[in-house]
Amino acid sequence: MDISLVISLLNEEESLPELLDWIERVLAPMGLAYEVVLIDDGSSDASWSVVERYCARRPEVFKGIKFQRNYGKSAALFKGFEAVRGRVVITMDADLQDSPEEIPELYRLIDQEKFDLVSGWKQKRFDPLSKTLPSKLYNWTVRKVSGIALHDFNCGLKAYRREVVKSIEVYGEMHRYIPVLAKQAGFHKITEKVVQHQARKYGTSKFGIERFLNGFLDLMSLTVISKYGKRPMHFFGTLGFLFFVLGFFVLAYLSVGKIFFQQYQMADRPLFYLGLLAFLFGSQLFLTGFLGELISRNSTDRNNYRVDKYLGINER
Repeated sequence: MDISLVISLLNEEESLPELLDWIERVLAPMGLAYEVVLIDDGSSDASWSVVERYCARRPEVFKGIKFQRNYGKSAALFKGFEAVRGRVVITMDADLQDSPEEIPELYRLIDQEKFDLVSGWKQKRFDPLSKTLPSKLYNWTVRKVSGIALHDFNCGLKAYRREVVKSIEVYGEMHRYIPVLAKQAGFHKITEKVVQHQARKYGTSKFGIERFLNGFLDLMSLTVISKYGKRPMHFFGTLGFLFFVLGFFVLAYLSVGKIFFQQYQMADRPLFYLGLLAFLFGSQLFLTGFLGELISRNSTDRNNYRVDKYLGINER
């Protein structure tokens, strides 16, 4: 299998047939073996009926996964990455805003240029300012935090070596940070390609302020976990030690003044309560670090999603 396309979809019954026909027209002249893995993320329209129709028509190409409810794009990509068999894996959105015409060049960059990951860059966008301005702020922040020089981390059009998608775990809203996850997994040959962005033809955008805020919270989580996930004592212990020492010296200072100089009542000074609070807070953080060392950060039910149906894919 040369190429695996992974497409997550939510209520895209109008755009899906046009997209899948377009993909076939682009890939047919390439003469490569390919598959298209479609993940229905709990659609309430007839999207799954479209998936079933294409899977029945060409079962050697089209594969389907249907969630019982909506879990989000990261969950869909996680299940898609589990199923793929191609040497090169390409992800794209189902809303026709990503052009299949980009597939041949993305494939070449992975196959011949030997990049680990190629991220699309929608340099010219047709989205409203309410979406583009938050996106620019988000991308600037991720560039500074991650050290990866990409302009468009959240572009759905990306290409990967198969080893990349099999080495990372995508959950929550982490699909936004796949380049960061890939870098942390040891894949450093990451680049970007300017891709064509098309105005939405059908349906409505799923972008909202909640997704924007969740993105920054996930970035904070990813940054802390990537550095201290396997050594939580280094994070909590350091903070705990600093607060503990601060509280200790404040209380020691007040105690010396009380014992040797008899100048004031300790309990009458706000500094006493601040020192006591720092002392106790430091102790609690230190204890949290010890507990974190005993508890695995990987929950046993993470990425456990209820799949209603599989088409052309062995149930896992």
